[in-house]
Amino acid sequence: MVKLNMILVAALVACALTVVSARHQARKLFIALQSEQARARALDVEWGQLQLEISTWLMHNRVEEVARDRLKMAIPGPGRIYVLHAQSGARP
Repeated sequence: MVKLNMILVAALVACALTVVSARHQARKLFIALQSEQARARALDVEWGQLQLEISTWLMHNRVEEVARDRLKMAIPGPGRIYVLHAQSGARP
């Protein structure tokens, strides 16, 4: 009977250690999951910013294309560009 009790106690201790180990592993995995979810959110924010930047660049290119093709506009040559300087006492 004592031998059976010792075997059962050993089995109980082994099961308890297995449960503790499994819970510890589950906690580590949950922390890793939260970290990766935070990283995914940060990447989503960066993706949105890049999409906004791309749309801004495309809008500029589209305006330039319409001005050049439909309106037959062109960038003036250096001899046709005049720079005006405001006088120091002038109102804006």
